[in-house]
Amino acid sequence: MLNLQNQRYVIMGVANKRSIGYGVAQVLDEAGAEVIFTYRKERSKDALMKLLPDLKNNSEAQVIQCDVEDDDAVIKAFEEIGKTGKINGLYHSIAFADTEDLRGRFSETSREGFLLAHNISSYSLTIAAREASKIMAENGSIVTTTYLGGEIAMQNYNVMGVAKASLESNVRYLAQDLGADGIRVNAISAGPIRTLSAKGVGGLNTILHEVEERSPLKRNVDIVDVGKTAAYLLSDLSSGVTGENIHVDSGYHIVR
Repeated sequence: MLNLQNQRYVIMGVANKRSIGYGVAQVLDEAGAEVIFTYRKERSKDALMKLLPDLKNNSEAQVIQCDVEDDDAVIKAFEEIGKTGKINGLYHSIAFADTEDLRGRFSETSREGFLLAHNISSYSLTIAAREASKIMAENGSIVTTTYLGGEIAMQNYNVMGVAKASLESNVRYLAQDLGADGIRVNAISAGPIRTLSAKGVGGLNTILHEVEERSPLKRNVDIVDVGKTAAYLLSDLSSGVTGENIHVDSGYHIVR
């Protein structure tokens, strides 16, 4: 079993027990790592605090406010985290788009909606990686969450697909840039999961059924499946891997 004792990881984007970030936290916790969480608003903090008692080693985890739309807030959050020591990795699982920009015709996307989706879903990784790198221990790792809609055009994904494509390019450029500091940057392209953000995507039941029917493994993935791959990418087991986008989707991406 993977042993991550004495390793510290920051997880951004846990909204509830269905969040991919929470699956990552569960796996890291089971491996003995220390987990630090960030949240955006007090409402998010309340939901997050209710999850902590279920974590064996992190029931009293550090919880830090961090609004990724506010540069000063991001800087302050990582400075606060750094006061208690270096971190070994960052898991970024933040995405948002207005519901009306996920449906209908993509060409009708508003300028505001386009910029909002990119700001929260892609640029947030850039600034978080920049600040995390300042408190990162040697051979650190950064991982983010993406989706197949960033590679191909998928119905009802629209502006989020374009934002995910931006995020995936972001990963490659960050990998090139931060590699000089010994920091690896990778992405996990997760299959469809009933997360809070997925609620706004129309036709979710249809795509879940299609993955179950057509994927090589004939099943949908869950947050722990993603968490296991995240643990690999965040740990030294993936010491030679950077700039990658690993699909955790039961192989659906090869048969779509």
